[in-house]
Amino acid sequence: MGRLPYGTGCAAFGAPPPLLDEAPALLPIPLILFDCDGVLVDSEVISCRVELAYLAALGHPITPDEFRRRAVGRSERDNQAMLEAIWGRALPADFNERNRAATLAAFETELQPVAGIGRLLERLGPIARCVASSSAPARIARSLELTGLARFFGGNLFSAAAVARGKPAPDLFLHAARRMGAEPAACLVVEDSAAGIAAAKAAGMTALGFTAGSHCAADHGANLRDAGADAVAADADALAALLADRSAA
Repeated sequence: MGRLPYGTGCAAFGAPPPLLDEAPALLPIPLILFDCDGVLVDSEVISCRVELAYLAALGHPITPDEFRRRAVGRSERDNQAMLEAIWGRALPADFNERNRAATLAAFETELQPVAGIGRLLERLGPIARCVASSSAPARIARSLELTGLARFFGGNLFSAAAVARGKPAPDLFLHAARRMGAEPAACLVVEDSAAGIAAAKAAGMTALGFTAGSHCAADHGANLRDAGADAVAADADALAALLADRSAA
């Protein structure tokens, strides 16, 4: 299958917007895979707060620091297994459903795009891109709608719910690349989590760390480098420069 151009997923949103006059378009790259939470939408602080409050109400012993270290960037399925192992008992049968609903309710009034990411996406022009996220499909779609970013991806949205193993396994990125018709070695992944960076490298892709989300502490970039990131960008302008450098290489 040939590589899909912009907006040819299951719900294309039409042609990409015009490029900004003051910023030239980035040069062609076969495919850019964006994580969603913490890369496109500034959601990690919100979602961690909501889930930690629910876990505390249940009497779960996990601390905020341990939760952020072990849960961010991973799928619901993997996080449930981790939380149950720590607790030594099963979570309520409707835990993920209720947590998802509470998180989406908070997103309705609080969620914002990561600073500068909309401008960067405008500069991509016709370059093929997709979202490859550990979140559930409905959360990915609603997050992009609320932040005005859905138009940049059409239906090219991929969730860890579609694969056997979530990040840090390479399954999701390989699945997305296959569906988009791109060779893994030619793909660039933009990630904010160590699990996502490890997944990108395991898939044989270039991994770019991105630390512009409000959840990223001062040492977050170093943590992504330790996880194997080929380069790290602290904000959207730095990420645009890295993408331009990689496309010209």
